[in-house]
Amino acid sequence: MSQKLVQSQEQKLAQQQRLTQQQVLQVKLLEMPLAEFEQNVQLELDDNPALETTPPDDLAENNDYEQEASTADAEESFEMEERADALDNALKNMTQDDEMPVATSYQEISNYQGAEMEEQTFGDPTSFYDKLQDQMRELVLTEEQQDMMEYLIGSLDDDGLLRKDLQSISDELAVYYNIDCSEKDLEDILQQLQTFDPPGIGARNLQECLLLQIDRKPESPTKALQREVITNYYSFFLKKQWRQIAQEMNISEDIMRQVQSELIRLNPKPGASLGETIGRNLQQITPDFIVDTAEDGTISFYINKGKVPDLYISPSFTDMLKEYKNNKDGMSRQVKEALLYAKEKVDRAKGFIEAIRQRRHTMYITMKTIIDLQRPYFLSGDENDLRPMVLKDVAERTNLDISTISRVCNMKYAQTRWGTFRLRHFFSEGVKVVDGETLSNRKLKSILKDIVEHEDKQHPLNDDAIAQLMKEKGSPIARRTVSKYREQLGIPTARLRKE
Repeated sequence: MSQKLVQSQEQKLAQQQRLTQQQVLQVKLLEMPLAEFEQNVQLELDDNPALETTPPDDLAENNDYEQEASTADAEESFEMEERADALDNALKNMTQDDEMPVATSYQEISNYQGAEMEEQTFGDPTSFYDKLQDQMRELVLTEEQQDMMEYLIGSLDDDGLLRKDLQSISDELAVYYNIDCSEKDLEDILQQLQTFDPPGIGARNLQECLLLQIDRKPESPTKALQREVITNYYSFFLKKQWRQIAQEMNISEDIMRQVQSELIRLNPKPGASLGETIGRNLQQITPDFIVDTAEDGTISFYINKGKVPDLYISPSFTDMLKEYKNNKDGMSRQVKEALLYAKEKVDRAKGFIEAIRQRRHTMYITMKTIIDLQRPYFLSGDENDLRPMVLKDVAERTNLDISTISRVCNMKYAQTRWGTFRLRHFFSEGVKVVDGETLSNRKLKSILKDIVEHEDKQHPLNDDAIAQLMKEKGSPIARRTVSKYREQLGIPTARLRKE
């Protein structure tokens, strides 16, 4: 039977909800952390002459544009519910790509590398390489030696180690910079680089990195033993075979424990302590919320305004609009165009101020809900008191869409009595255990970590034994869940934990 391809046209009426320009502005400002928000407000002030930071002499006598001009006390402004609902409804039809993934531990959140969780850095902090070059300038070097050291610094990996061999670097300097230097010359420069802070910078492998740090330590009874362990028993050290090392070195287990406690404090990635891997600057965190917990159990908070001033409409612009309304029939074309330009700027200023109000209102009710849901944690600071909470829980309480809550929580920080945390720190998934009870996975991980810390290090527990102990403690979870949480916490297997 033959088949034919038939084309046809038909009309279809569909209703779609799109974000207005004002709603797009509100979404954009809502996503910004404080540092970027401050910059954005300053840029708008520079670009729009209708915006001012000085309040008019008499706000009460101004027209409608000025009556909505002040951004002061915006945290308590809840009269915008209708506009908020319109924005929220529009956001519901957007894709969910920006929805915040709910990580299962603070460590996992901190290490999350997804594009939507990427932290942006604002400002101009000193980079990793700049700090090393600052130390280089304190040395007395010839121009050629300075070029050699700069090339060595630029050849360091993200962790501060030099994994390129000196012969290759010598060849590259000869080809690209016309610098004729031997391996011995580079070795001398590298030794000077290895005296820089932090200790371990410029090491060619992990073993040399640890030895450089040991050499910089103050004299102590265990310093020579630490060096001997890394020099002669490095393979045992990597496998954490501490008892084997103690037997080979003929020292007691007590002394071995002292050596071990010193060695585990060494930094395998000294470059990370300078604040930057390639493409990342040292980030200074500015909290968006300040949460205060009083001794009587009262919890209060406020939104950090930072350097963002209160914004007002320029009286000169509103006077021009009054003149236009009263005399528009008798004006020339050029004057009308000028006044229409003024009206455009005033409308834009009004929309920007309204977007700031909406941002503060949304942030206020979101943070208030987070505190209400996690009140025990804010009182105690104990992560075990963090209740299971996901974006949906906050969205239901605030009557906002999940994507709106995600925007508020993304790249925002709260300063509490117990430290400064990302808002995502307060979220955790719930795990159902026996009898239908739901426990926070943060609490389950805390129990697991406590079990491992107090186990017999000579006979560490496997995942089945840990699962059994957790069941006895009232937190029954499957062995595969124990294995997953153990890996997320960075805890090695029982064989590697044996001492």
